[in-house]
Amino acid sequence: MQVAETALHLLQVMRQFARPDGTPLNLRIGISSGPVVAGVIGNRRFIYDLWGDTVNVASRMESQGVPGQIQVTEETRALLTTRYRFERRGRLQVKGRGEMVTYFLLGRREG
Repeated sequence: MQVAETALHLLQVMRQFARPDGTPLNLRIGISSGPVVAGVIGNRRFIYDLWGDTVNVASRMESQGVPGQIQVTEETRALLTTRYRFERRGRLQVKGRGEMVTYFLLGRREG
């Protein structure tokens, strides 16, 4: 739920900015849900990172997304459907996963 809230907030904030020529700035966001491996890597400079199929799928959701939209997997929609509104985007060919049904996260449910 926190990732969904952060993504919605990021889109809202981005609407306040534009390029010098007036062209609005857009952001694509991808969210996937599932297991990940997390840890600190490095010897001199430490970096906290996440790995796994879930991270790869989230990256694909972003890269194959639409500017100004939050694209999520079916698993993510199922977890958030009681609190958030979604629009079915349809089926996409996702590298390494084949065909997947994806959705756009539109916002919070009223009430």
